[in-house]
Amino acid sequence: MALQWAILTYMVAVEAAVAILLTLPSPKALKSRIVSLISLVLQPLLFIIPFAAFQLLDIYWKNEHRLMCTGEICTAAERDRYEKSIYKAQRNAVLCIAACLLYWCIYRISKYYREIQRMEEVEKRFKDE
Repeated sequence: MALQWAILTYMVAVEAAVAILLTLPSPKALKSRIVSLISLVLQPLLFIIPFAAFQLLDIYWKNEHRLMCTGEICTAAERDRYEKSIYKAQRNAVLCIAACLLYWCIYRISKYYREIQRMEEVEKRFKDE
């Protein structure tokens, strides 16, 4: 199970780096190449959405079937383990949501940039006529 969370963590880190790369100011030629490369990679990386959704369902299922440790029957160690598992589940849920949100942001940024490029080309054609 830890491998799935490691993969998701690395994907969120890569998505954050790509989002920063897209939003940094750069020359037009370089920016257009970066956006075209990222646009090509976006479709195969769409697997992150169902993967994160499955992980969220897994968190939900485990939360519903988790043994509650709130009474006086539990020892301090059991209570600490229970609280640690709750914090871990919350962290993982935030990670899943961040993966989906960052993918959407990257998609929208690259789409807006392509639309701006098309509008500039249309404007250039009108100026040439």
